[in-house]
Amino acid sequence: MKLATLLYAQKDDKTLMLYRNKKENDYHKGKWNGLGGKFELGESPEDCAIRELKEESGLDAKKLNLKGHLTFPMFDGKDDWYVFVFTIPEFEGELIESNEGHLEWIENSELHKLNLWEGDKHFIDWLFQDEFFSAKFNYKNGVFIDYSVTFY
Repeated sequence: MKLATLLYAQKDDKTLMLYRNKKENDYHKGKWNGLGGKFELGESPEDCAIRELKEESGLDAKKLNLKGHLTFPMFDGKDDWYVFVFTIPEFEGELIESNEGHLEWIENSELHKLNLWEGDKHFIDWLFQDEFFSAKFNYKNGVFIDYSVTFY
């Protein structure tokens, strides 16, 4: 089991996205993702979100909004992933060169045009809703199968 965060910094009707193109053997290579990553020992979801935002973008979170929770059973063929999803409407600092890939502010209306994981195309719209979501996305060998979601 892996615990992780997925982060979407937002400003001026744009969302900060990461094009994964720098790491060797990156399971996400060639895809656009939000920022984030695995928990370190003793971290809360918020601790992880704040640390990952700083490490991957150079930005300091001033406000976090917990939007939902995603479950990816055996996503990488080895582990179940449990992911806390945050939007970050308030932050400060300047973007750095990320060692994960290319960072870019994308118009919210253009997010669906990116090369996203198929499941991301479903939940990306939920980031802009007022309801909390809990969803399970099933993939097999990197191919999207189906999903289920509950809104609260």
